[in-house]
Amino acid sequence: MIWASGWRLAAAVSEAGGLGLIGSGSMKPEVFQEHVRKCKASTNQPFGVNIPLLYPHTDAHIDTILEEQVGIVFTSAGNPKKYTARLKSAGIKVVHVVSSSTFALKAQDAGCDAIVAEGFEAGGHNGREETTTMVLIPAVKKSVQIPVIAAGGIGTGAQMLAAFALGAEGVQMGSRFVASEEASSHLAFKEKVLQTKEGDTQLSLKRLTPVRLIKNEFFNLVNAAELRGASDEELQHLLGRGRSKKGMFEGDMTEGELEIGQVSALFDKILPAGEIVRDTWQAFLDAKSCIQHIGE
Repeated sequence: MIWASGWRLAAAVSEAGGLGLIGSGSMKPEVFQEHVRKCKASTNQPFGVNIPLLYPHTDAHIDTILEEQVGIVFTSAGNPKKYTARLKSAGIKVVHVVSSSTFALKAQDAGCDAIVAEGFEAGGHNGREETTTMVLIPAVKKSVQIPVIAAGGIGTGAQMLAAFALGAEGVQMGSRFVASEEASSHLAFKEKVLQTKEGDTQLSLKRLTPVRLIKNEFFNLVNAAELRGASDEELQHLLGRGRSKKGMFEGDMTEGELEIGQVSALFDKILPAGEIVRDTWQAFLDAKSCIQHIGE
C-alpha cells in the first residue's frame, strides 16, 4: 500500500470499524511522523502502521512508533525478529506478513502476536512460492498457534467468509482500498485499477523482491529483461528510478510501476473507505446467512 495508505485512509477505515493501517514504505521519517500524528488527531479508534523491513528508514520509523505510542505494528518483507521484542516490551502488538508456513513458524518463534498469511493473488510484495490463498491459509493455520489473518485475493464479503471457512480469524484487504476516495494514490492509478481484468496483472521480479504488477510498458521492459537473463544489478537499476512513485503517486500509467492484486478485476467504482468497510461487512453477513439457509 505504498503511495496509497496515508493517514486519511487509515483513519477512515478505523472510523468505519476496520483497523486502518498507515503504509510507511514510501515515507521519509518526518513524513511518517506527520501521518501518525494526523491519524491520531482524526480518530479515537485503534489504527496501526505497516513497516516493510526492506526499506532504509525502518529504524527511524520504529523510533517514531515508540515515541507516538502506536499500539499495533504490521511488519512485512523481512525478518521481524530484530524489532519484535523491543516493540512488545512497549506493549505494542506485532503482526508479521508471510507467504509460507515456514515463515509463519519463524514469525511465531520471533514472538509475533499474529500472522498475515498472504497468498499469491496479492498485490505488492509477494511470495516466490506462488502459493494461493486457498492453500496457504489452512496450511499456515495448521502450523501455528497464534491467530491467522488472511490476505491475497480478498476484496468482497463473500471472499472474507471463505477465508474464515479456511481457518482465518480476520482478513487484510489492500487492493480494494487503493480504489477508495481517501487513498493518496493518483486518480489515474485508481482508474487504471478499475480497468484491470483477469490476467492483466502478473508476478514479476522474483529474483529480487517479487511484486505483482499491472501489465504496462514498464512491466514489458522488466519482463523482457528477465527473459533475456538480465543481471540483478540491471533489474535493480530499472527499479531504482522512482518507478513506484512515478506510477502510483504521480500517475504515469506508461512508465510507472503499478502494483495491485488480482482481485482488482472485481472492482468497478471508487468509493469512500467507510462505505467499502460497511459494504464488505454487510456482504459477509449476507453470504453467511445464505450458507446457513442452504445448510438448513
